[in-house]
Amino acid sequence: MPGEFELIQRYFGDRAQTNLRQEVVLGIGDDAAITSIPEGLQLVTTTDVLVEDVHFPSKTSAADIAYKALAVNLSDLAAMGADPCWFTLTLSMPTADTSWLQEFSEGLFAIAESFDVALIGGDTVRGPLVVGIQACGLVPQGKALLRSGARTGDAIYVSGTLGDAALALQCLDGVIQLDKEERAMVMQKLNRPLPCVKQGKSLRDVANSCIDISDGLVADLNHVLEASRVGATVQQDDIPLSAIYRKYMDKIPNRLSAITSGDDYELCFTVPLNRIAILDGLVKNKIGLFTRIGTIETEPGLRVCDTEGNVISIGQFGHDHFHEASNY
Repeated sequence: MPGEFELIQRYFGDRAQTNLRQEVVLGIGDDAAITSIPEGLQLVTTTDVLVEDVHFPSKTSAADIAYKALAVNLSDLAAMGADPCWFTLTLSMPTADTSWLQEFSEGLFAIAESFDVALIGGDTVRGPLVVGIQACGLVPQGKALLRSGARTGDAIYVSGTLGDAALALQCLDGVIQLDKEERAMVMQKLNRPLPCVKQGKSLRDVANSCIDISDGLVADLNHVLEASRVGATVQQDDIPLSAIYRKYMDKIPNRLSAITSGDDYELCFTVPLNRIAILDGLVKNKIGLFTRIGTIETEPGLRVCDTEGNVISIGQFGHDHFHEASNY
């Protein structure tokens, strides 16, 4: 069986050397990597850990695990308006299964190369299946999007559509039965979310606050409200839903799952009213689909209203690792 360093070189080192950016002075192969930050730019750093049976079911393919592990980090960078540039990987696995590692490597580099982000180092150990990634991006000085910039009167927007990942989880649990094509579509949203990097960069001079929707719209928008010390009202009927979600929404036990469940990895952001025309221009230029869902208000807290203006009781929302044993 190959040793640790042979595994690293075979499945990660050789491929990583073919996708180095000019900011990477030294990648895999030494005690540490060396990178340069171009003048006028700031470094944005994020990290996420994915644990088997907490963040992904045990039957998830190695390629999907790898893809999502990097995707969720790129989504964080997108929410900051950053351009992803490099990342490190920490991989704990119970055995050195070479076929599994080959598939994992292919999934990892598929997304890394599509977003031009370089693997510059990491570590492998024997243990439970856990994938940890630290990713870095670059953003022009002072242009990073933060959670703390929302102001009273701003419009609240989300990118894309919400709820498909929640529908996929319902399908995995056997609550909802989808046909083969529908199942494939929602599982793609769950296992291979597409980070909104292009959209995030386009919002640098438009939005005044932003967050990626990883723990559910309600939970993540609340983070923005708390950081900005404001409140908000969101209209339930304005939440963008996919055709598949709308088809099955009456069969989902939690009718609010589109806004309370996680794994959407879309962007939620706020826009001052005098910049909405700029945002409309981005939509016309097909930078992304952005839907207005509510308004920032002075009164603290988040209110989700139905068609008649009644505030909907949300109850428990969002994922908390220390209150829930598992997502699955």
